[in-house]
Amino acid sequence: MAKVSRGRKVDTWKTKKWYKILAPPQFDYKPVGETIASDPSLVIGRTIETTLGDIDGDMSKQHIKLKFKVIDVAGENANTEFIGHDMTRDYIRSLIRRRTSKVDVNVLVSTKDGRVLRVKASAFTIKRANTSQIKAIRKIMEDIILKRSKELTFDDFIYEILSGKLSSLLYREAKVVYPLRRVEVRRTEIKSVKVEA
Repeated sequence: MAKVSRGRKVDTWKTKKWYKILAPPQFDYKPVGETIASDPSLVIGRTIETTLGDIDGDMSKQHIKLKFKVIDVAGENANTEFIGHDMTRDYIRSLIRRRTSKVDVNVLVSTKDGRVLRVKASAFTIKRANTSQIKAIRKIMEDIILKRSKELTFDDFIYEILSGKLSSLLYREAKVVYPLRRVEVRRTEIKSVKVEA
């Protein structure tokens, strides 16, 4: 019986190449990781998660997780775009106290330059708020988030979120209704590049 020649086995690892993943321009192209692939086209679309603390060296921001997606490859560098952020569950859990209220907001917004994203924020009260107070706080937060998104470009809006400026604005305006301990914009999800007419 004849044997089928399988030929020489190729070590697939030898055909693969390492690519350095870079953060987007608004994060100064900082290296955020590496990935390996046999072809540059296979790198496009991959996602990576890091923390704001790792990018800017401020360890007090380790609870803020950033998500990037590779959009193109230039030589050994894989360039990315920002696709959202999140806060760790442990951090959010640490803000919740007994006999207090947590007011959640979930808003779909579009920025001045047409980027669409979902923004989720939470306000934490000092004591338990009643239903009408919770509704009033939620309305104020929704209105401010919608207004600021329309006034700012995508990059500026994301900067305002990650720097804590938007959270501070929400806190100042909403605490008039009922005393608040903290407000956090805890999550963003990029939905599309531009708004359909």
